[in-house]
Amino acid sequence: MLKFTPILLAILYALAMYRFSAWRTAKELDAKSTELADPVLKRLSDRMAAALDLDRIKVHIYEIDPVNGLAAPDGRIFITRGFYNKYRQGEVTAEEMASVIAHELGHVALGHSRRRMIDFSGQNALRTALAMVLSRFLPGIGVWIANGLTTLLAARLSRSDEYEADAYASALLTKAGIGTEPQKSLFAKLEELTQSRSGAMPAWLMSHPKTAERVKAIEALEAKWTGVTAD
Repeated sequence: MLKFTPILLAILYALAMYRFSAWRTAKELDAKSTELADPVLKRLSDRMAAALDLDRIKVHIYEIDPVNGLAAPDGRIFITRGFYNKYRQGEVTAEEMASVIAHELGHVALGHSRRRMIDFSGQNALRTALAMVLSRFLPGIGVWIANGLTTLLAARLSRSDEYEADAYASALLTKAGIGTEPQKSLFAKLEELTQSRSGAMPAWLMSHPKTAERVKAIEALEAKWTGVTAD
């Protein structure tokens, strides 16, 4: 029984972390967000809503500076104030912002936003269990190895989700008559838009596929849909 104690403790820890993370995320978003009221973006989101046979797509502004989009576990879509400011300053077009909304809708529709919350708890459980076990055999470095392994696993899962959300967004944008060009042009801007002032690599780049690979994947989808081979 004692040999299973680390695993049982990890499971209990995961459950506690899941509940706490869900509560903290909802509270943070409720306190720092308002519904987006932009007539141009609303017209584009209404076109996507019609393509999905929905009455409307509600988008919220999350009052933080980093450039990002977010799909909450409860299904709400958020654009950060920093991202919206880039749009207002002309650095991002309305159609490119629509591609962000479509991408986040993909995360919701495909279950990524809810699963990521579960994954977060599961990753912490795995990290805890590995650290407990490895530290018995590798004192001093067991925790470091556990952290490295779970970080690599999380990044791989996240990149897979991004490809799937990209594909969903491409299909939705095409059906709505917006097309995938804004999606691809935004990818070319994201590295600069998300670059930290300190010069450190932004978290977005660590968890997302490379820009060229994302564009290539979208072009492969377009070729499949049109029957025309991409160059």
